[in-house]
Amino acid sequence: MTTSKMPQRMAVQAAPLTVLLPADVTAPALARREVRTAMLGFGLCEAQLDDVLLAASELVTNAFEHGERPERMELEYADSRLTLRVYDVGRRLPELRAPSPAKARSRGLVLVQALSEDWGFERCDGGKYVWAVFRIPEVS
Repeated sequence: MTTSKMPQRMAVQAAPLTVLLPADVTAPALARREVRTAMLGFGLCEAQLDDVLLAASELVTNAFEHGERPERMELEYADSRLTLRVYDVGRRLPELRAPSPAKARSRGLVLVQALSEDWGFERCDGGKYVWAVFRIPEVS
């Protein structure tokens, strides 16, 4: 069988996805599951998921540890760019800190920065968004 006869998977632009997050430690796992399902639904392949799944988990975990609980996560895919936003009601803004070799924690935003094309935060009514953008080309 030649590969030219095989169907091609093309990624599609999709309406933004909003996921309400629970107020407990299951939120990072729920975020990863929803991001994975959405990305596969956008027509992306398994090989394109890992960085975004890790970043989703880190952003949600950071909102628990340094915000005042994540309320929702938003995911948008258009023009080969995937944007992930986590909203929390905390007023404290995120800080990118150099990780200490002596500490097992405090690497979340460093990972997000390394994995994403861009990241940042913005204040909004009642809290803030911390976001990350990933360039994810269509699979041909």
